[in-house]
Amino acid sequence: MERSFWGLLLEYFKGKITMLASGLVCAAIFCGVFYLYSLPLEAVAYALVLCATFLFIIFIRSFKNFLDKHRALTDIKDRITVELDRQWPKSTFIEKDYQEILTCFYGYHRQLMEKNDASRTEMMDYYTMWAHQIKTPIAAMNLLLRPSHTQESTALLGELFKIEQYVDMVLSYLRLDSDSTDFIIAPCPLVKTVQESIHKYARIFVMKKIGLNFQEEEFYVLSDGKWLSFVIEQILSNALKYTKEGSVTITIDRKQPALIISDTGIGIRPDDLPRIFEKGFTGYNGRSGQKSTGLGLYLCRRILDRLSHTIHITSAPGQGTSVRIGLDTYRNVRFGREL
Repeated sequence: MERSFWGLLLEYFKGKITMLASGLVCAAIFCGVFYLYSLPLEAVAYALVLCATFLFIIFIRSFKNFLDKHRALTDIKDRITVELDRQWPKSTFIEKDYQEILTCFYGYHRQLMEKNDASRTEMMDYYTMWAHQIKTPIAAMNLLLRPSHTQESTALLGELFKIEQYVDMVLSYLRLDSDSTDFIIAPCPLVKTVQESIHKYARIFVMKKIGLNFQEEEFYVLSDGKWLSFVIEQILSNALKYTKEGSVTITIDRKQPALIISDTGIGIRPDDLPRIFEKGFTGYNGRSGQKSTGLGLYLCRRILDRLSHTIHITSAPGQGTSVRIGLDTYRNVRFGREL
């Protein structure tokens, strides 16, 4: 916390309260002795002026050292997460002992951080490898089940699709926390991105007999197509999960660039709405047998924040849910020409 000059002066005097009290007592004794011996007032005043001048010079030097030490320690505090500068300000013997303790703690903390970083990197590498490897048996099972058109195989394909979605969510979660997240901002064909996401969920739309309304007039936005596609898929997944009958409507707001995905599902309770973007929050719907992970919307918010986009959800129980993805940075292109 940055302090003003007068605030620092007050803190300095607080630290010197014992010394100030001792000085006042000595001054009182000094004046009392002069008074008892009936010495001339001029001599008393002269002695007081000399003492005051000497004390003022000491105060200036002491306060300057106090300011230098405060600035040096503030600088060390600001850089302590990166390095611990051993060039400390002038210190007393006891303060040097404190400095040695702090140096020991810093070294121990640094070792713990390095060990934690190495362990986390190893864990991230393992789960990334696992997520990629698990895709092979998932693809194989898809190929084995597709030729069969029995009710059981259709149900198994549906469950296999959910597994694949969870694996994609894990990969996105790992990549998002990685230091090398590959965000590439470029003109992105919004309609094509939405169509690819719809195609991915086409089987679910058919199985649940959910209608789809989508205006297909091309519109370009400045975004990362891959990450934006993940967000759209998560919103569609939620819409299909919580919609038993009715339809999903996808519209593009061209005046205030946004993608709006609305459903006729069960909706979200008002007391759950403020917390839907929290990590791990499942809400009433998630606790009612839907087996929600509480990660989908959390990841959507994080990704859209990184893309400088926004997300806003309005909903009411029994009246469906509307998700508005604000695409503030955009480029309007129609029939291959920029407008």
